[in-house]
Amino acid sequence: MTLATVVVHHVNIGSARRLKIGERSVLTAIGKASVTGPVAVGALGLAGDEQADLSVHGGLGKAVYAYPAAHYAFWQAQRRERGVSLFDETLPPGFLGENLTIDGPLEDAVFVGDEWHFPDCVLRVTAPREPCFKFSAVMGFAQAGRAMALAGCCGYYLAVDRPGTIAAGQSATLVPGQRGLSIAQAFAGKFAKHAR
Repeated sequence: MTLATVVVHHVNIGSARRLKIGERSVLTAIGKASVTGPVAVGALGLAGDEQADLSVHGGLGKAVYAYPAAHYAFWQAQRRERGVSLFDETLPPGFLGENLTIDGPLEDAVFVGDEWHFPDCVLRVTAPREPCFKFSAVMGFAQAGRAMALAGCCGYYLAVDRPGTIAAGQSATLVPGQRGLSIAQAFAGKFAKHAR
């Protein structure tokens, strides 16, 4: 079996801040910004990065969020079709809240338990990201979560099995786990439960 490769285009971090959604003001750390140079990766994520709601983001099992760069064109088109973006603007890295904007296998080819062996750290795939109301607010249209569910372009969370550093431009070898449950299957299963 040929091992797949993951390439990090951008490493993104952000701080929790207030976001006005309708009449409410909510704390969110969805807005990440690209950084240069090596970033320390510990058991709870990237140095300098925050999560606002630890019940759904962060912790040992969701320390790092990776998102395929290939999905950005989908979101730019979705925003343009709904009049959120009048021009074909390029969304900045980290816009979807990801820590790692990557070039690599998509959700149907990534499995829970797969490991990414970087030069200085090892990350393990744990779960798909589930969209929430904050995601829809940042995307600028109420159906953004539903669009993610229908398209299956959710990205995935990673645990840190070996702490170290990570930087844009680095590659990782994807070492397969048991290959029992793909991220696409796990994501579809979560939404099937909600539909009942």
